[in-house]
Amino acid sequence: QVQLVESGGGLVQAGGSLRLSCVASGSIYSINVMGWYRQAPGKERELVAVITRDGSTNYADSVKGRFTISGDSEKRMAYLKMNSLKAEDTGVYYCNFRTSWLNAWGQGTQVTVSS
Repeated sequence: QVQLVESGGGLVQAGGSLRLSCVASGSIYSINVMGWYRQAPGKERELVAVITRDGSTNYADSVKGRFTISGDSEKRMAYLKMNSLKAEDTGVYYCNFRTSWLNAWGQGTQVTVSS
């Protein structure tokens, strides 16, 4: 059974920073893509950032220059450093690991940015 567990969320004032972590356990190997998504109340889940096995990254326009994704596919860990947080960054953040045959999600961690 595959399990992804996020941590690091919380309440922070606008302009502050948080660092999210995600660690996988169970039978998940050869991870090709690790990503972070978020879902704000009343909105659909959206991509925040992804990193591929070779280190290529992609970010949503709304977080470029403020967020940094990193990860180690061999260690099955991913991180999201979030700086200069804004109220609109509030939401539940989910990590996602993909292999050739598996698409795994975590339970999510709440990030609340007060203005």
